[in-house]
Amino acid sequence: MKTLMVVALAVLAGWGASAQVSLELMLDQVDFLPCEAVPLAIKITNRSGQQLHLGADPDWLTFNVEAADGFVVTKNAEVPVTGAFDLETSQLAIKRVDLQPYFSMTKPGRYRVVATLHIKDWSSQLASEAKHFDVITGAKLWSQDFGVQDGTNRAPLVLKYTLEQANYLKAQLRLYVQVSDAAEAQVYKVTALGPLVSFSHPEAQVDRQSRLNVLWQTGAQAFSYAIVNPDGALALQDYYDNFFSRPRLSVNDDGDVIVSGGTRRAKPTELPLVRPPNELPALTKPAAPAPATK
Repeated sequence: MKTLMVVALAVLAGWGASAQVSLELMLDQVDFLPCEAVPLAIKITNRSGQQLHLGADPDWLTFNVEAADGFVVTKNAEVPVTGAFDLETSQLAIKRVDLQPYFSMTKPGRYRVVATLHIKDWSSQLASEAKHFDVITGAKLWSQDFGVQDGTNRAPLVLKYTLEQANYLKAQLRLYVQVSDAAEAQVYKVTALGPLVSFSHPEAQVDRQSRLNVLWQTGAQAFSYAIVNPDGALALQDYYDNFFSRPRLSVNDDGDVIVSGGTRRAKPTELPLVRPPNELPALTKPAAPAPATK
């Protein structure tokens, strides 16, 4: 009887927490390539009528990922969500994490993630509703080995860039770059470059700094250009239009990879700042000339 009472109290505590605090998972996209970052936002809303103290314990917010087909998803480590904070009543907080480094989701298929909020002050926990996403396969378009020096006299480490395209949301083609070892046995990073049209034939060249330069078509007259570092991070992204000439990758006299032709679009940060009239300085009346002396 005492055991049943303890179980009942635990259930009531969990129900009370769920009624007063809500936990919602949000994904900006639902299709990912193997080893692509899986950014997840967790929205915590406090309606309890009292302040919540969260984030002080390392396991205050935990995650579990499962495959729909029963495939066991290996958990490499706990997802770190650091930083203690106080959440006042009627307020919400959003925490953002990347699931990819902490779960092995390399097999194509459907996955589900659940987050659990541990409220230490209440000795209770709250699980979110499951959020589903898919890991899909891409079609290889291009690949090239490249070397990376480690600052010593040893032979350079040989890695490989691979361009892939995949049907994002089953309708839109998206271009990706993968950085792996030469044999593609180990993938280090997969980065989404952006949408592309079905008739696009991306141009790719590795420059003197072992960076990948990619130019691809995104519309009837629109092109995107990206530079990717050897670690897979996006170093630069520009946009070009096919005005008077089509943009293409070329190598200048100094051996640098550049975009020739086309018209580069100015970025918002490059445009002149236009201030509204109410922010302009007030006009001042010029001083009257001093009277002439006799």
